[in-house]
Amino acid sequence: MPLRPGYVLALAGLALASCGPIPVARAEAFCADRFATPPPISGRAKAGVSSNGGVVTDFEVEFAPSISSGDPSAAYTACVVRKSGEYPTRPLYQRGAAP
Repeated sequence: MPLRPGYVLALAGLALASCGPIPVARAEAFCADRFATPPPISGRAKAGVSSNGGVVTDFEVEFAPSISSGDPSAAYTACVVRKSGEYPTRPLYQRGAAP
């Protein structure tokens, strides 16, 4: 069964509607998560004695190198503007996502 032109136009309209801007609060949350500064070094260590007299040790360290160079606050602002078409209501450093 061939598609009628009305159905094709309706489907195209729905596809284009999903490309529109999102509310600024959602854009801020998305961009803050994306540009949040991860801790540079994290890890855990475990040491002890097992019930049969053996020694139990475990050590794990994770390094998180900075992926992007430049100012994360400027990248956050550009991301929010790109997603919502508006400037952020508060900067990245006020969201607690950057030092």
